[in-house]
Amino acid sequence: MWDFETDPEYQEKLDWADRFMREEVEPLEYVVAHPLDLSDPVRQALIPPLQDEVRAHGLWACHLGPELGGPGYGQVKLALLNEILGRSGSGSTVGPVVFGCQAPDTGNAEILAHYGTPAHKEKYLQPLLDGKIFSCFSMTEPQGGSDPKVFRTEAVLDGDEWVLNGEKWFSSNARWAEFLIVMAITDPENEPYQRMSMFIVPTDTPGVRILRDVGVAGWVEEGGGDHAYIRYEDVRIPKDNMLGDRGQAFVVAQTRLAGGRIHHAMRAVGQMKLAFEMLCERAVSRFTQGERLSSKKLVQEMVADAWIEIEQFRLLVLQTAWKIDRYGDYKRVRGDISAVKVAAPKVLQSVATKALQVHGSLGISDEMPFVAMLVNGIHVGLADGPTEVHKLTLARQILAGVEPTSETFPSRHIPALKEEAERKYAATLARL
Repeated sequence: MWDFETDPEYQEKLDWADRFMREEVEPLEYVVAHPLDLSDPVRQALIPPLQDEVRAHGLWACHLGPELGGPGYGQVKLALLNEILGRSGSGSTVGPVVFGCQAPDTGNAEILAHYGTPAHKEKYLQPLLDGKIFSCFSMTEPQGGSDPKVFRTEAVLDGDEWVLNGEKWFSSNARWAEFLIVMAITDPENEPYQRMSMFIVPTDTPGVRILRDVGVAGWVEEGGGDHAYIRYEDVRIPKDNMLGDRGQAFVVAQTRLAGGRIHHAMRAVGQMKLAFEMLCERAVSRFTQGERLSSKKLVQEMVADAWIEIEQFRLLVLQTAWKIDRYGDYKRVRGDISAVKVAAPKVLQSVATKALQVHGSLGISDEMPFVAMLVNGIHVGLADGPTEVHKLTLARQILAGVEPTSETFPSRHIPALKEEAERKYAATLARL
């Protein structure tokens, strides 16, 4: 049976989360310098009590299954919650931190849960799940982005230790992280996707050098950017800090990347809805040339187009989430996830642009969030694989299921169809 409503019990939780975000969490954006800075007394005074309220309502770390202390709600319910959390802005925002589901910690927790040893889980996973520490995923490199065929960072086994050397680029939240999960070449003679392995690297290990913290233009990031340019110089880590099998880093990475892509899209819906709210409020509030903006035909067209774009995208996200829950196999839904990844930046930028335009000069100023939303749209189009790559993934999956015709003309060639129909109904046609 098809249904477009969640169960009443969970809807009550969503209603509470929406009020809680608007009344208690969103105001923190203007008084807490950075939600990941555990040394900030203001942050420590305000955020942990709110996290306790989230736990009391059963909404803490909803991305986790029961075996990891989460509620195991599944992706559809997580999508509905993330729409609400996505209102809190771009980058490392306070909403996901208060609800215990901030990136990249969510994906890193999944990796540790699947591939970590009992010691790893005790030292890193549990504090991560409790919100006591933060982590970083260190994969992309300055000379080649996310293309594994040009990676240079390597790990060489020396007795009971791995020795890491190389550079990583745009390693998110490294300056706040207790540990990094690093992808490095261990088997250079293997095929490209079997050359690398994944490692836990404590941030305070000798040789881990953050060359600089890189900011995202258009985002307000207190105290510097959140994306580190890191050099690993003879970094020694224990042999058992490898996650998964040797040469299987990409198998390990897919544990986090597929889920991360759909989670980004879920939060993007929240950003779109926030921009739409502001667009509509401005339209009915602002007068120009003797009438409200909402009376202008082009503004009405903007409102209608934005609403349609958001609802179309939202349904695609929810359907993809439903398929993940239904099949329990990210590979089976790979094309759908790619489609969501492609659509998210396009719709977010489209809606944010309309909202900015209706606000005029105020919209482009730093007193409104629209420029940050536009940049976030670009960011969503780059993070976890660029949009262009996901278009190829989707197209290849679609075309792989299409049977070619061996005939000269297409299978829906009208003359051939007409001839076939005349043969099928020849007796009736002759009689009449």
